[in-house]
Parts: sequence; structure tokens; C-alpha cells
Amino acid sequence: MSVQLLPPIGMLAELTHRCPLQCPYCSNPLELLKANRELDTSTWIELFNEAADLGVLQVHLSGGEPTLRRDLEQLIAALAGRGVYTNLITAGIGIAEGRIEALADAGLDHLQLSFQGARAETTDLIGNMRGSHEKKLDTARRARAAGLPLTINAPVHRLNIEQVPEFIDMALGLGAERLEIANVQYAGWAIANRNALMPDRDAVLRQMDIVEAARERLVGIMNIDFVPPDYFATYPKPCMGGWARDAFMVTPDGTVLPCHAAQTIPSLTFERFPERGLAEIWVDSPAFNAFRGTDWMLEPCRTCDRREIDWGGCRCQAMAIAGNASATDPACVLSPLHGRMAALVEEAIATAGPSDARSPEALIWRRIGGAPTAEGHETRQGAAVLAE
Repeated sequence: MSVQLLPPIGMLAELTHRCPLQCPYCSNPLELLKANRELDTSTWIELFNEAADLGVLQVHLSGGEPTLRRDLEQLIAALAGRGVYTNLITAGIGIAEGRIEALADAGLDHLQLSFQGARAETTDLIGNMRGSHEKKLDTARRARAAGLPLTINAPVHRLNIEQVPEFIDMALGLGAERLEIANVQYAGWAIANRNALMPDRDAVLRQMDIVEAARERLVGIMNIDFVPPDYFATYPKPCMGGWARDAFMVTPDGTVLPCHAAQTIPSLTFERFPERGLAEIWVDSPAFNAFRGTDWMLEPCRTCDRREIDWGGCRCQAMAIAGNASATDPACVLSPLHGRMAALVEEAIATAGPSDARSPEALIWRRIGGAPTAEGHETRQGAAVLAE
């Protein structure tokens, strides 16, 4: 039976694709939007008001780097005025003195800070920026001094997976209430860099044991969320809680999506705000209804006991690996293509260099404009971070 349509409670707002870092695992699409395509202040505020009217209780402000929006304080204040919880997801680079305090004064509820490594050399390499690690540490300290709850986000992949114990120690030292060990999911720039980023199974299993032991040790001190890698899964995760089930996201130009990578499904057309209202899109959009509930499912999903647990898993992953967005997520052991996930891991391990942060040659750096390439200035610049 198909799920009952309920109002959304969560929203991810990608305010901009601009970012000072060039992380090769970024979930943004390969075609990044320039500043002249971003919604203006009044349109974002109008969108946030419609989101609150629709029932949204929390908004995650992301990018790119959201602090590059000069109107961020206004946007946070508008959400706070509607009683909506705000979480700022930031790289923590280039935030002017006094601005974190201004964001807190505007009503910001929480700050989520990403670290590309637990070591300075790794952070600087993966973000392709010298000195970025120290700037992030400073941002964390300023956020805590401003009284903001702090989450440290650690996107984990082949180049930093052995640093998980150091991530835990670092988050504790910074006074974070929460640490998210988020294994990279292969969409956006990460899929372009899959062979360079994919860890091996033994490293993943070691990481899981370390996280579980730390969770038990730190009960009541720091929460640790763990996002396992789909390519090593037995069953899939419910992507975004299920396709258009209780959350959605908005891109910098106002395109409303059920998830980050939804635009990789070529059969779907997505609508923009304010050309159409959020409530209309949520209820009536053919793209939102395409994989909502369970009626769309094929076998073995249609009769599976887990169909209302994982809601079919990731449609974008099915598209990328099976070539059919309606297919069973290949992460599921019941998928006839489950073995293809293991084959892709083996291919990545066979072609990748040493599993440390000193082999950047194969990385494709995230950048606005033009098709991504593993050659040229971006790669040489990354290698130079560790050479100097």
C-alpha cells in the first residue's frame, strides 16, 4: 500500500554553489550554478515563508558555502521569526570576525562544520586550500564561544578513513555535542572521483568497530552519528527518509528536488520556485510523485517486507548503476545487480594509488565552469599542498 502523503518537516536550502574549497567528493552537481543564477533575498524569504506554512520545522542552510551570501543574517532572521529551527552547514573558511556572533544574534540554532581531515595536511589537500584546517579550528572555537551547539562533520573516504580515531578526539577537544562520521556517497563530484575515493572493505570494517566502541565510551558526552557506505551495505538506506516522504531540497536557482542527485534521472522534470508554489510542488509535482510511497515498486521490492523501511533505497543510485531509476537499489542484497557494487569496489581498489592523502594525482577538483578534468592546474595545485 502506498504511503499517506504528509506535510514535509525538513528542508535543505542550497543557497549558493560558490565555495572557497574544491572538495572532490562534493554532492553538488557537476554543472555548478554561478552567482547570477541564485535566488535573491526576497525570493528566498518568500520561499521560507511558504515552507513554514507547509509545515517545515527545520531548515539546513547549505551550499557551496552559505556564508558567502551577504544576506545570510536576514535569511536566518526570517526563519527564526517563523519559529523554524536553523542549522548552518559550513566549511568554516573566510568567516569575518564578529559574523558568527551576528548569525547567532539573528537566531541561528546550530552550526555544522565540515573537516576534510583530522590532520592539517589532509584537510588542506582535500579542500585544495592551504591553511584551511586552522581556519576551521578557529571557526569551531568561535561558534562555541558564541554559545552555538556544534556538530563536526567528517566526510570519510579512502584518503582519510584511517583518521577516524583522530576525528573523534578532535571533535571532543572542540567541545562538539555531535560528530557525524559520514562515509562519502557516490553522487555528484564523488562519483567522478569514485576510483580515487573508494576505501577497501577491511578499512570500512575497522572504521565501524572504532565508531561503535567510541559510541559506547562517550554516551552522555558526545553523540556520534554514523552514515555507512552504500557500496558495502546489505540493505539500502531510506534516501532522504524516502523519496518526497518528509523532506525536500532547493537548489540555488530555486529548483525543488526530492534529493541531492535527483536531476541525474533524465526522465524527470523538476519545477522551480517561485514559478510554482512549494505546496503545489510537494503535492502535485509528477517528479515528486514518481517514486513516492510503494506503488511504483517493481519486484523484489514490491512484495519485500522492508519496502516501508527503506522505501526502495536510492533512486539515483539505481539510475547510476542499474540504468533504471525504478530498479531495486543495487545496494540491496536482493537486487540482481548487487554484485555490481562489489565489482565497482574491486575496480576502484585495483586502479587507485596508496590509501593515504599523498596521492592526489587522480583527483578531479570541484570547480565552477567547464567539464571536470583530472589534468591541469587544479591537480597540480592540490599536489603542491603537500610538496611545500
